[in-house]
Amino acid sequence: MMISGNLLWVLSGTMLLGIAAGITGTFSFLQKQSLVGDAAAHAALPGIALAFLLTGQKELPILMLGAGITSALSVYCIQWIVSFSKLKADAAIGLVLTVFFGIGVVFLTVVNRSPIGNQSGLNNFIFGKAATMTKADLMWLFISAAIIILVSLFFYKEWKLLIFDPVYAKGIGLPIEALKATLTVLIVMTIVTGIQAVGVILMSALLIIPAASAKLWTKKLSTMLLLSATIGGISGVTGTFISAIRTGLSTGPIIVLVAAGIFFISYFISPAGQINKYRRKMQFRKQGDIG
Repeated sequence: MMISGNLLWVLSGTMLLGIAAGITGTFSFLQKQSLVGDAAAHAALPGIALAFLLTGQKELPILMLGAGITSALSVYCIQWIVSFSKLKADAAIGLVLTVFFGIGVVFLTVVNRSPIGNQSGLNNFIFGKAATMTKADLMWLFISAAIIILVSLFFYKEWKLLIFDPVYAKGIGLPIEALKATLTVLIVMTIVTGIQAVGVILMSALLIIPAASAKLWTKKLSTMLLLSATIGGISGVTGTFISAIRTGLSTGPIIVLVAAGIFFISYFISPAGQINKYRRKMQFRKQGDIG
């Protein structure tokens, strides 16, 4: 099969997105903020629909701005609920996720019933459709993903301290809250960048699964980042390619299925996987029998 120039650009874009998601997802995973990313991803939908309703245009920068605002608002709502109520983080995340996504579905219904709604193509933002991305859309994706990767690498040492030794990080004068806020902004930016390719429902999976897979192979942060970025990039390219050759399949579910496949392989054959656990258990039993 011959790969067209446009498909090559799309494949490059989703690979870069997967790498960016793998890197930020690792920091998010280790900071135990993965479910916050899930809520922020679902909360992007009302921002997209509202931006279209207000402007009547499907311009990606405008839609990304709307998605970014509602995603950031959802994170703030979660933090506010946890701080000023008796609800725990998991309950707050579930509440905010469902409310924002429900509002998004209502707005999307209004869009689809409008005179230009059928031509808006906003439904593609639910599960993702990378094939519909224009060159201008891809340029935004390239720029955003590159910024995410560069900022993540720039704050690597600070976030490493924040994750593994927050007491020492605070003791040497690092701005803990500012670093946490920067990570949150980057997570939201990653979600907003990938919603057209992967979709609002499944974008959080691209943040969580590569990081979870990498964690099974290593305990070293630098190696985990490299593995997570690689898994994310492979998932993005493979899922997009399958979606492109099988017309009608949404990109997001295929990318997530590829990532999930890599996770299950890692779950069984990695150093921390089930096969090695079983071997160690059997060796321990043999040593006990000999003793």
